Amino acid sequence: MKVRNPLDRLTSRVPEPWRSVLDWTLSIVVAVVVVLAVKVEVANPYRVPSASMEPTLHCARPADGCLAAHSDRVVANRFIYHFRDPRRGEIVVFDAPARTIQACAEGGTFVKRIIGLPGEAVSERDGVVYIDGRRLDEPYVAHRDHRTQQWSRIPQGQYFVMGDNRTRSCDSRDWGTVPRENFIGPVFLTYWPVGRLGSP
Repeated sequence: MKVRNPLDRLTSRVPEPWRSVLDWTLSIVVAVVVVLAVKVEVANPYRVPSASMEPTLHCARPADGCLAAHSDRVVANRFIYHFRDPRRGEIVVFDAPARTIQACAEGGTFVKRIIGLPGEAVSERDGVVYIDGRRLDEPYVAHRDHRTQQWSRIPQGQYFVMGDNRTRSCDSRDWGTVPRENFIGPVFLTYWPVGRLGSP
């Protein structure tokens, strides 16, 4: 059975060609409303710039490793970490530490997934991640590398992040942990392109 997005359900009884026109109009209106409604203090939109989170989040061809014609636009909740700690598995937007300039030849705003929490020891054996010696279940990883490495125990207030596309991600394995204060917030919505509307 084909799973339809919410806009499909809203326009399912409208005859063609008006259905296509209505789909596009509603899509644009929803995208604009979402961005404007959440931008003020609570959340902010970001564009996925690279293939490090493929296939969970798409970047645009012809950039190396990108799978889509348009980059995903996502919204990060800037408010929630005032009330709770970051959690393993969350996709988070953050200000990259200065070390990323040397390790990745880029800086600015990154989007990665939280893998290791304060006090934990992260290791990788032939591309499989372990937390304190226990294998981490990662169904979101489509492309693993073949690294074998162990990192120092994560200091308090720091987090270990990785991209879902391990073969194309410059992340904590290369430049270390991210301070909590660098986190902008977890991604809770992909709002563009319209066919990708929903939680990642």
